[in-house]
Amino acid sequence: MESKVKTLEVIRHRLSAPRQPRDPRARLLGNIDGPISPQLREILERPGRPASALLALLDRPSGPTVLFTERAAHLKDHAGQVSLPGGRIAPGETAGEAALREAHEEVGLEPAAVDVVGLLDEFITGTGFSVMPVVGIVTDGEFVATPDPREVAGVFEVPLGVILDRSAMSVGYFERHGSRLLTYELPYGGRRIWGATAAVLRNFQDVILDDGED
Repeated sequence: MESKVKTLEVIRHRLSAPRQPRDPRARLLGNIDGPISPQLREILERPGRPASALLALLDRPSGPTVLFTERAAHLKDHAGQVSLPGGRIAPGETAGEAALREAHEEVGLEPAAVDVVGLLDEFITGTGFSVMPVVGIVTDGEFVATPDPREVAGVFEVPLGVILDRSAMSVGYFERHGSRLLTYELPYGGRRIWGATAAVLRNFQDVILDDGED
């Protein structure tokens, strides 16, 4: 129990510390191997569609876990992929409010049961979204997800220790919009966590771990 509490305290501390903001477009450009295609440059030059995602830390008796969803196959964007609860930010909403609303709609997580402890770095997706990841600790240790089938095909949890293990995550490249982009991938339980979701996890590692990597 002591190590679990200590881990959550470390996460709170690291996320509350001031950090230099990172330009999400510069970050994406830094992950391109080779020339920038006209298609990708066009995406970078237009305003990103504001969205947020909730990295929900569940305080389970056996140790903290992170909640993931499998997106429904009929969705327009990222259909069938592993994702964090989240979606577009409505006019007048903050990133935190949108993330909590989306988590409630997608998996039945009550906003009052989430203690928002900080934000990660904003990033641009290949589909043109400007995503702000929100980190929250779920205080309801007995929370059971009730996925909305209109958006979510399934839910699962990954131990926090796996999420923070850099050696469990591989680095590679894939072709998108005519450019070669760096991507991260974390396999777990027969599932493939990659793309924008894995990029959020990598940034979470960079913020939380004190290992000199970034």
